[in-house]
Amino acid sequence: MRKQFYTLDVFTQERFSGNPLAVIGDADDLDVAQMQAIAREFNLSETVFLQSPRDPVNTARARIFTPTRELPFAGHPTIGTAVLIGRLQAADMIRGRDIDIVIEEAVGPVRCTVRSRENVVRAQFDLPKLPQRLGPVADDAALACALSLRPEDIGFRGHRPSMWSAGVGFTFVPLASRDAVTRARPDMSVWDDVIGPVDHPAAFVYCGETVAEGRHVHARMFAPSLGIAEDPATGGAVAAFAGVCMDYEQPGDGEHQIIVEQGFAMGRPSLINLNLQIEGGKLVSASIGGAAVMVMEGFIDL
Repeated sequence: MRKQFYTLDVFTQERFSGNPLAVIGDADDLDVAQMQAIAREFNLSETVFLQSPRDPVNTARARIFTPTRELPFAGHPTIGTAVLIGRLQAADMIRGRDIDIVIEEAVGPVRCTVRSRENVVRAQFDLPKLPQRLGPVADDAALACALSLRPEDIGFRGHRPSMWSAGVGFTFVPLASRDAVTRARPDMSVWDDVIGPVDHPAAFVYCGETVAEGRHVHARMFAPSLGIAEDPATGGAVAAFAGVCMDYEQPGDGEHQIIVEQGFAMGRPSLINLNLQIEGGKLVSASIGGAAVMVMEGFIDL
């Protein structure tokens, strides 16, 4: 059995930066063990398997795997898959106008818009569920130990550690400076005891000091228990970060765009756009957007 695959770099306009993604086409006849084995072989943060949609009005179904487990939702696989579908199925159309597609994920149907302008293909998706605050997090001393930092590195401008999910849970750890973000390293001797329950074993560290002007957040994400030592760009975390923004920044009514830079410590700079719509002081909708570029295609023999 032979399956075609594609790789893309996501949340970037430049090849060999951003977050790499593998997408396997025509995967209806693959079982979970085969998909997990292929994801381990690619050894990327996530690998997507495209299947026929359960509801024929939708565009495709996407199964998303890290090297160790399946995820119900993830951001860079959604953006990359939407861009790939747009390029393969409507390359001429997206140069003239935006197109809408719906990708079925375990979290639910995810509505995406794909556009191509000046040879840059971008996608944007509406959050399938708004962020929800999860349980308590460890204290500053424990978090600092798990991240190989000092307790005084934790927190800035009133931001405090918290745990949120918009489909996948993350522990959000605000750090006092970009230097602290750069110094952060998982300490595996205590990591599993500190960073969230077994179903949310990922930490997103961030600060308000950015590499370039016009951006708002500088971040890194660690999920070693998921087989992801560090992720160059984490759309699912930025989706949940909308809850952090509402709690600690309290933006006013209207539309707001937050630009998150990630992956710089890995030499894979990435930019993620988080868009918030606020009415009556409450978050009513949010979306994640970014560019993606094709890198490779080929075949897998099974």
